[in-house]
Amino acid sequence: MTDDTRAGKVTGLVMAASRRGPADSVAQLQNKSHKCLVEIAGTVMLERVVGTMLDAGCFNRVAISIEDEAVARQVPQIAAWMYDGRVVVTPSRGNLAGSVLAAVEHLDDPLPMVITTGDNALHTPDLVRDFVTAFLAADEDAAVGFTSEAVVQQMFPESGLAYHRIKDGGWSACNLFGLRNEASLITAHIFEGGGQFGKKHLRILKAFGVMPFILYKLKAATLDELIGRIARNLGITATAVDLPYPFGPIDVDNPNSFAISEETLRNREAAA
Repeated sequence: MTDDTRAGKVTGLVMAASRRGPADSVAQLQNKSHKCLVEIAGTVMLERVVGTMLDAGCFNRVAISIEDEAVARQVPQIAAWMYDGRVVVTPSRGNLAGSVLAAVEHLDDPLPMVITTGDNALHTPDLVRDFVTAFLAADEDAAVGFTSEAVVQQMFPESGLAYHRIKDGGWSACNLFGLRNEASLITAHIFEGGGQFGKKHLRILKAFGVMPFILYKLKAATLDELIGRIARNLGITATAVDLPYPFGPIDVDNPNSFAISEETLRNREAAA
């Protein structure tokens, strides 16, 4: 682990605002206002994600980006962490980009920052720690976590994930993003349309530019080459972090992924 990691100089940010509110298909499973408030394997999903970030031991604080602090306080354990000062809340805005920039404005000394989402219930402290360690050990302005299709298929052949199939195989993002400095904040604008690039090629074209899109469609570049070219288009440097965890890219995005995640968590906890 790097000196920066041991010193806890990194901010962890959990994106927990609800885009669809009670109409979200996962929120509807338990009639919740936010998807991240659904209980999964007996624990509120947001509590799981925040707890994983805290247990990773990499962060000087963990911030939750959400519309209203009162929503986070509904979860007793999160309220306790807020009381202890281990967790803070930042106000979200209308999209992911605005919410990240709002967090940077709201927090003192926010960078470097590692961002995840409130529906990654399967993430573990080891996975988060590996990402943070790789991010801090690199020199690039930004980092993105990915897992290969081959690794995911070993455990989750029926996951339904969308993969970026390029020159060096299929890849799926793990919803872990590292921002090192102010220059890296330009990457937030990639997510103004909401992210979710897997099956939305027009979003890829708009966010990343013509040449990366062509290389992507022709499978003419590796993941590292694509990330590097996209970063150059933005005027920064960036790296892809390979996270060989089958559950890394699986978030709770619909009832099917909820069922897969809950079964995996129950098996994991039973084995422990």
